[in-house]
Amino acid sequence: MDLRYSEADEKFRRELRDWFAEEVPKHGDPPGREDWAARREYDTGWQRKLFDAGYAGVNWPKEYGGRGATLTEELVYYEEMARARAPYIGMNFVGIRHGGPTVIAEGDERQKTTHLPRILRGEEVWCQGFSEPNSGSDLASLSTTAVRDGDHYVVNGHKIWTSFAHAAEYCELLVRTNPDAPKHRGISWMIMPMDLDGIEIRPLPTLLGEIDFSEVFLQDVWIPAENLVGAENDGWRITNVTLRFERGSAWAADIIELQSFLEELARLAKRITRDDAAAWDDRALRQEIGHLSAEVESLWAWIKFSISETAKTGIPGLDGSAIKLGFTELNQRIYETGTRLLGRAGLVREDVGPDLPSERIVDKFLNTLSLTIAAGSSQIQRNIISERILKLPKEPR
Repeated sequence: MDLRYSEADEKFRRELRDWFAEEVPKHGDPPGREDWAARREYDTGWQRKLFDAGYAGVNWPKEYGGRGATLTEELVYYEEMARARAPYIGMNFVGIRHGGPTVIAEGDERQKTTHLPRILRGEEVWCQGFSEPNSGSDLASLSTTAVRDGDHYVVNGHKIWTSFAHAAEYCELLVRTNPDAPKHRGISWMIMPMDLDGIEIRPLPTLLGEIDFSEVFLQDVWIPAENLVGAENDGWRITNVTLRFERGSAWAADIIELQSFLEELARLAKRITRDDAAAWDDRALRQEIGHLSAEVESLWAWIKFSISETAKTGIPGLDGSAIKLGFTELNQRIYETGTRLLGRAGLVREDVGPDLPSERIVDKFLNTLSLTIAAGSSQIQRNIISERILKLPKEPR
């Protein structure tokens, strides 16, 4: 694995850095969390700017609107995006990070040409219909059914924690198409238009008071059979492809952002005083930030290795579970350190002063609690690592 940057990579970096420097300030600050119309315009507007400039889907095939970037160009892109504090992917997350990549890997030509360019242009927002009230960590026990009727499937069931359901045009949906098969063998992966009859969406407020998630009730929803991705009853294998995208390189930009935040934390510690001394004078705090920085650097090296392996096969490996586990738990510890550094200012969700970003740090910390559950809880990731990577005996069921 040779991940040294070439002159062509550095040329791409300079080009990208100049573009971000001009476009990020022009795009402005994100709107309020509850202004969904403005959030959609902000997120999809930025996605369209990336597309028009040739930076959308940096590692997606050119024939579907991507850049077809090399491995090292993809790494440069993540580094410069985080460095410029470019707008977050936002409600484009599901389509860009795992729905679209799954269609690239498993979809037919019609599905690719229909959806991939529109996802990259910000014209399609996707949501994820995987978890159910009784099938979260044990995803394969899902009970939403899809019965074939001519050239449609009739779907009935109940999904929960469906990201961006109330703002999405399409849903990556898991259904049970063979109730008599063992639970891992009777599942199918479908693309569900969110404007079909029989879909009811109920937003779910989170700890932060936001409604990024919803419950989705499906009653006699007729989905065209051509929206089946892959073969019927092969959905569990395809689901694992999706989850590997969701758990692996999807965190690359976030890891770079952690590096930037730790640098910011060190600067902040030099301004905050404790007992008439700067917080930075505390040797234990300096040691803690140093150790956290070393862990982030090692995780970034792991991302580089994982992306290089993905470049060979087109699909992330099982180490995505280890990356997801490492990132989400490290992310939580880093923002917990930031919250402790704030002291009493960490008890509120508003900025205490112009130089104390308590609102952002506290919100980030509270959000880290959900990330250790999303895309498979930390306990599930540990099982995957032990059983599928380390080949240890399976946990007794």
